[in-house]
Amino acid sequence: MRVLVVEDEPWLAEAVQTTLERASMSVDVAPDGEAALERLAVVDYDAVVLDRDLPGVHGDDVCATIAATPGGPAVLMLTAAGALRDRVGGLELGADDYLTKPVEFPELVARLRSLARRPRRAAPPVLRCGSLRWDPFRHEVERSGRHVRLTRKEFAVLGVLLAAEGGVVSAEHLLERAWDENADPFTNSVRVTISNLRQRLGEPWMIHTVPGVGYRLLPDTETGTDADADARAGTPGAGRTGLPR
Repeated sequence: MRVLVVEDEPWLAEAVQTTLERASMSVDVAPDGEAALERLAVVDYDAVVLDRDLPGVHGDDVCATIAATPGGPAVLMLTAAGALRDRVGGLELGADDYLTKPVEFPELVARLRSLARRPRRAAPPVLRCGSLRWDPFRHEVERSGRHVRLTRKEFAVLGVLLAAEGGVVSAEHLLERAWDENADPFTNSVRVTISNLRQRLGEPWMIHTVPGVGYRLLPDTETGTDADADARAGTPGAGRTGLPR
């Protein structure tokens, strides 16, 4: 097992390295975030023991970069920030495990071995359509470089439409994929969400109504009149059931 230890305190980095090498692991050390990224670009590590508060490139940025790399190494954050919000924040950044300092070395070894038994993860793909960019890992949407603020439901619906790659998505399928099993099939939630999503994405409209069938997302260059008319009228082709007319 090959491990990269990213720690700016030399005595702690040396102690962790010695402990892991005694556990038959191959260990490299990087003193800061920049050096860590340089090593990660050329070496296929199995795991990274990552301090969070690093000089230069912050540990959070290193973690996010690793998590966004398909098949990248597992990340075990080892940091003095032990509050609940810190632990949750680290895991949401993409860390696979989290330990606080001072660390018990036997536990560190055991957790790294546990991570090594897991299959390499693949980051969820960033989906694009024309000028639109949808990043599920960072929960961000951009259009022409402009950040688009969406609700969780709007974000989920947009993801379903993007995944269809221009295909028509029915209101029933949107209910199934973006709502839970308790969703009322007679609700107008789909119609309202589609209408709000169109407005947030802005013109030229990208979400188009296929009457009687559903909705589809097209690149900015492929314009149509159906979505334009629906959006301006505030009625994107749906009746009381939320199904397209």
